[in-house]
Amino acid sequence: MYIKMLTALCPFLSRYYRGTHGVIVVYDVTSAESFVNVKRWLHEINQNCDDVCRILVGNKNDDPNSKVVETTDAQKFAEQMGINLFETSAKENINVEEMFNCITELVLRAKKEVLAKQQQQQQNDVVKLSKNSKRKKKCC
Repeated sequence: MYIKMLTALCPFLSRYYRGTHGVIVVYDVTSAESFVNVKRWLHEINQNCDDVCRILVGNKNDDPNSKVVETTDAQKFAEQMGINLFETSAKENINVEEMFNCITELVLRAKKEVLAKQQQQQQNDVVKLSKNSKRKKKCC
């Protein structure tokens, strides 16, 4: 399972897309600029990945006085994009495990659905051969 984490520190993203099953898009809740970049990152993901699971993560959510990206704004954006939002603090270990559990479950569910579709397609492609019991034997 390949899960990519996108941050402002990762400017050369296109080479990382191959084989990606899930993407964690991380912005800094104390930086409006990093949140503005989220839309561009999601667009780039859509351009470079077929079906990939995505979640949005606002990190550094441990100091309310420094927060500039409001939860309601981020939640509204996440809903418009059809992705889950987590506000985390890596420093304080807040919501980190829940976020990783969510992306893992999304990826595993998507893989299971793909496998089920492939199995269904294989069953549809099978030609069933059976002996015809009513067939008369020819005499020599």
